[in-house]
Amino acid sequence: MPAFEQILASDYTLILAGLFLLALGAEALVHGSVSLALRLRVSPLLVGITIVAWGTSTPELIVSVNASMSGNYGIAVGNIVGSNIVNVLLILGLAALISPISIPRRAIGRDGLFALAAAGLFIWLALKQPILGFNEGVLFLGVLAAMAVFAYGQESGKTEEGEGPALPELKHPVLVDLMLIATGLGLLVIGADVLVHASVSVARGFGISETVIGLTLVAAGTSLPELATSVAAALRGRAGISVGNVTGSNVYNVLGILGVAALIAPVQIDPTIVKIDMWVMLAATLLLFPPLLFGNRIGRLYGVVLLAGYGAYLAYLFTAHG
Repeated sequence: MPAFEQILASDYTLILAGLFLLALGAEALVHGSVSLALRLRVSPLLVGITIVAWGTSTPELIVSVNASMSGNYGIAVGNIVGSNIVNVLLILGLAALISPISIPRRAIGRDGLFALAAAGLFIWLALKQPILGFNEGVLFLGVLAAMAVFAYGQESGKTEEGEGPALPELKHPVLVDLMLIATGLGLLVIGADVLVHASVSVARGFGISETVIGLTLVAAGTSLPELATSVAAALRGRAGISVGNVTGSNVYNVLGILGVAALIAPVQIDPTIVKIDMWVMLAATLLLFPPLLFGNRIGRLYGVVLLAGYGAYLAYLFTAHG
């Protein structure tokens, strides 16, 4: 018993260390990304859906590619689907609860449609065939590249509010911004890895089933960089990065990560994901659009709705698999 308690104490220490690294990494990433956006004369929204979103999805990439190579297809695909659910319902819900988000109509419309298109493409292929191969990987990556080019064309020269006034002169060199972004991403990846492993260890210590661990801790754990970055952005009043990070990550998770994984080795889709979880992902993606009807604003009340949706999903998982 003392040995077990000592192991738990060590895991709790690692959890705290992981949280600290995430907070530090998120602050560095947001600061460097905003500065880079000003320097490049593009909106923080564009940086959010590209550099920040793709960077904070690194844990999902690592987990899913490794799982695909080792034949653990349930983890490879489940991690992506679960992370997309977490991104919208939990992360965007928390960000809105901290600070109501007002964003340009083009951001919700375009990036929400991108996320919906990515989810729709995945669902169409999943219903059509149980295995994603090389051709599907090329298709995913090609669509991702086209979306990135289109977004850059729309966002180039715009500020966060969609205008193009004179931007303040930055005194420090661009290398500082790049170092902050790289350092932030590195801390986020390390922090997420430490936190996921320690959390899984604690969960196993309390006898929680492996299925529930995979659908909750792994999916949520690999989304911790998005959570830390979006919360940090919300606290700093950078709504464009918060929303862009969520929508961009959801697009990249499906098209980028599954695309790379399918190029490396065929990816088999778990029937359970086809039956339930991918439809929950689709429903979560659709919840990005109602703010278009209410003044392009994601308020605290809507944040509560999103969080309640994630709570209901967790309740289902623990009831069905616990």
